[in-house]
Amino acid sequence: MTTNNQGVGTRELALMILLEIERGEKSHIVLRQVLEKYQYLSKQDRAFLTRLAEGTTERRIELDYIINQFSKVKTEKMKPVIRNILRCAVYQIKYMDQVPDSAACNEAVNLAIRKGFKNLRGFVNGVLRNIARNIDKIAYPENTEEFLSIKYSMPQWIIRMWVRDYGEEKTKYILEGFYKERATTIRINGNATTKEELIRELTGEGIQVKEHPLLASALLISGYDYLAAIPAFREGKFQVQDAASIMVAEQAGIKEGDYILDVCAAPGGKALHAAQILNGTGMVEARDLTEMKVELIRENISRMGFENIRAVQQNATCFDADSEEKADVLIADLPCSGLGVLAKKTDLKYKMNPETETEVAALQREILDTVCRYVKPEGTLMYSTCTISRIENEENAGWFAEKHPEFDLEWEKQIFPSDITDGFYIAKFIRRSR
Repeated sequence: MTTNNQGVGTRELALMILLEIERGEKSHIVLRQVLEKYQYLSKQDRAFLTRLAEGTTERRIELDYIINQFSKVKTEKMKPVIRNILRCAVYQIKYMDQVPDSAACNEAVNLAIRKGFKNLRGFVNGVLRNIARNIDKIAYPENTEEFLSIKYSMPQWIIRMWVRDYGEEKTKYILEGFYKERATTIRINGNATTKEELIRELTGEGIQVKEHPLLASALLISGYDYLAAIPAFREGKFQVQDAASIMVAEQAGIKEGDYILDVCAAPGGKALHAAQILNGTGMVEARDLTEMKVELIRENISRMGFENIRAVQQNATCFDADSEEKADVLIADLPCSGLGVLAKKTDLKYKMNPETETEVAALQREILDTVCRYVKPEGTLMYSTCTISRIENEENAGWFAEKHPEFDLEWEKQIFPSDITDGFYIAKFIRRSR
């Protein structure tokens, strides 16, 4: 087991992360916090830890299915430490070819002992050795929904919804999209650098850079260790932002001098993009619900160096009379189920359920109903979510167009996850002139 200078192994750190996620913490935040705390981990150890924690979370349903075929005690009845030690080890056996099966088994036993479960070392060893011998003989269910649920570790209710809405083939395409290896998409700050200069600077740092196949304003980067360690990031020369998210401001028809209102803006990617398009003119007001989220926007504003943008704490469900008919462009990237970004937020699929999704869709309608009054006649409303769900996307856009005939739906697009973009939905509305 690789250990750092405090004697904490990467597998033990992965276990800590998995236990925090089971307690309800967000996977991407816990992982980021651990990587920040243990900054002295080598690049190789950081990559191993990230892969193990994210992969084990992402494949949880399948890992439990495999364990339950070889253990008399089912995973839901196990102590959380043992359950997650086994999940980690099975993930290594099935998906990490560079780790010998014997190492995965031995390190799991050692970790169980280290965590105070010496009496269960025989159980852990026996289950894992049996799985390692039979990993290529695992039988999966014949029922399509059950098979897809286990094969891609996706809750069955989501599988049913996607098969109903998009068909079996498209559902498989969506599921495979989450598991495709992907680089980090960054949006170039054209006010601080040029594409050519940024490519030169990043490659000089040993970072792999590719042009984005969909967007001239974006690049794909990989092979870096730590985002905040990249000088160009600290100097505001680029913003990490998915290609689908970048399309919101690009499609909004923003003109120099416009007043832009982003009602649910954190961490601020779309608002900052709008400020960049304004080229030093106009104003962007980036709002969000909590002071913590607003502070996150302010940090990004400071790093990017824009002066034509301000961050404000405001509840989007509460009408603000001072904003009525002020916005040339209103960006409403609203709270959603997040089913389009499961490649990055691997635990979301286990936290969402049909009832919660219905509640989220109702909240979206409440916000749209409120904030649409801020749009000027002939102004633009951009409605977007990072999910793949008709109830939150096309159905809400249709509801809004019917309830607010003063708005015309000009354009809408459901984007599915791939190696170059998250799952995302965008609808563009234009408010009619009087």
